Amino acid sequence: MSMQTKSMNRLAPIDEAVKAAVRWLDAHQEPEGFWVGMIETNCCMEAEWLMASHILGIKLPMEDGLVRAILKGQRPDGAWETYPGATGGDINSTVESYVALRLKGLSPSDPVMTKARNWILQNGGLRKVRVFTRYWLAMLGIWPWQATPNVPPEVIRFPRWFPFNIYNFAQWARATFVPLTVISARRAVFPLPCGRLDELFPDGYENFDFYTPVKDADFLSLEWIFLKVDRILHALQNARLTPGRENAIKLCLEWVIKHQDADGAWGGIQPPWIYALIALHVEGYALDHPVLAKGISTLSDHWSYERDGVTHIQASESPVWDTLLALLAMHEAGSPLKSSPSMRKALDWVLQKQVDWPGDWSITVKNTVSGGWAFERANLYYPDIDDTAVALLMLGRIRGSAEPALRERIETAIERGVAWTLAMQSRSGGWGAFDKDNDKEIISKIPFCNFGEALDPPSADVTGHVLEALGALGFTKDHPAVAKGLAFLRAEQEEDGSWFGRWGVNHIYGTAAVLPALEAIGEDMGQDYVRRAADWLASKQNPDGGWGETCASYMDPKLRGTGPSTPSQTAWGLMSLLAVNSSDHAAPIRKGVDFLIKNQDESGTWDERYYTGTGFPGYGVGARMNLDAEGLSRKLGQGTELSRGFLLGYNMYRHSFPLLALGRAKHWLETAG
Repeated sequence: MSMQTKSMNRLAPIDEAVKAAVRWLDAHQEPEGFWVGMIETNCCMEAEWLMASHILGIKLPMEDGLVRAILKGQRPDGAWETYPGATGGDINSTVESYVALRLKGLSPSDPVMTKARNWILQNGGLRKVRVFTRYWLAMLGIWPWQATPNVPPEVIRFPRWFPFNIYNFAQWARATFVPLTVISARRAVFPLPCGRLDELFPDGYENFDFYTPVKDADFLSLEWIFLKVDRILHALQNARLTPGRENAIKLCLEWVIKHQDADGAWGGIQPPWIYALIALHVEGYALDHPVLAKGISTLSDHWSYERDGVTHIQASESPVWDTLLALLAMHEAGSPLKSSPSMRKALDWVLQKQVDWPGDWSITVKNTVSGGWAFERANLYYPDIDDTAVALLMLGRIRGSAEPALRERIETAIERGVAWTLAMQSRSGGWGAFDKDNDKEIISKIPFCNFGEALDPPSADVTGHVLEALGALGFTKDHPAVAKGLAFLRAEQEEDGSWFGRWGVNHIYGTAAVLPALEAIGEDMGQDYVRRAADWLASKQNPDGGWGETCASYMDPKLRGTGPSTPSQTAWGLMSLLAVNSSDHAAPIRKGVDFLIKNQDESGTWDERYYTGTGFPGYGVGARMNLDAEGLSRKLGQGTELSRGFLLGYNMYRHSFPLLALGRAKHWLETAG
């Protein structure tokens, strides 16, 4: 048998897998030209919308489906969890789900409620819930407003140089913070028809200590000082010593209304959207007011989805991100733009979605024209650097196959996107997700910030995506911005050779963002630090040929790169080793390719049970932490259950990344023989 015949035999299975995956994309494109997969999260989304419907005085059309979703999400131990396969239940999801189900008529004696209540009481009770859960309980008359962190609306007036200016908070925290100031200032209460849920206070409501701090604070620490300041703010509010408050509330409302997205949501995510509706309602806006009406009606559009007889609400939506990844994957898998109507339609849609609006980022980055892309379809205020990087990477790769008129549009989009991206580089040399130099750690010390991340500092994964895009556009490591980015990445590498994953789970994702970037900018891939990363990844391959990493690795360093194999994480592992292109890793590459081929279903896609996307690791500071630090779990108030974290299941990851990896692997096999 000739060498050519042997090569063709090796390529036949991967060819078939690629063709089937492309056909799946062709069949699942939306009429407007984009692709989008639902984003899965925990049951807090459904529970909070049910609680919000009570506060707003409306009945959601999907109410019964939301109740079924919550019931289906309960674990055998009675709790609800933050991600599939979590090591334990989450007190916040469990309390919010319990309250929502009681609100919808379930009796305390119902077996579902009994199991949930027993779990809550056995795991610290209401003392353990986060700030946001306390706000929900306060709005429902269960928790006294006096015992919640005070968020005064006067923050809207803080000057730009002041540490607690709203633009020093991360995009998501800022958009959530502003409407909450109105709700907190009004101390709005909408009592539950079933009462204050005395069954959650076994020692009596009057004997419960509502003032337990939401996070530990050592004596005279910043956290301790801020807790004392919080008490003073409450005392001033009690005494009505808040001059100018009505004007501050008016300014906050104006800010909220101005920031509504074109589809009716806010910030492209659930928290600011739901709190904005409540804040406006508290201030007397009628339900048929255009702002509220649009904000409520969009819930029934692309934000909710039906699956397996239940209804889920997305925490965000990802059509731009999903479409960019799908286009990149199709191109690298060999689909020609000129003969692919689906690619051409998607490309037109993407080019139309480039943001030309000066969003919040322009408060800190002056004299720069917008040129980024947002994650969602209707978010003008918050284009993000990660989406923009993948857009530039895709456009840079695809432009050579476009006809002259289309190529001119692509070149214009690239020029604007590159200029905006370079302007968003932080002083450290890295890139954050939404803002530049958003890293004032003092913000994470205030009582309000005990969930998720309050800051958006540069990360290795976003920086890696930017450098890969710049490399695809002809930038080399000699360019000043690229050189600074490379230095940032080298400083961020872990001792084991991996990189932390801020926006994907976890070190497999971070490493997969960095290694292709190094190749793209012309780095010598034979250097020791590169080989250490590749060797680390190869050592984490599972016996079945795949890669997987549990979300629990965000708190347990021993779990880095460890977990059941998933299609998306296997694709990340493959793309990393393909970028290094060492003969030492030929066997792991082939095993990874075989895993993806064997696990592709008959329709051409893949199934993925576990979450591989990250909203918040739950560190507060938004950056990697020393997980070996003594008392870290106590300080953060979370273990591997990630009760401060927020994990995501991107349903298109299971498809686009395997297709992208197979496309690159096909090219590698063609050249490696």
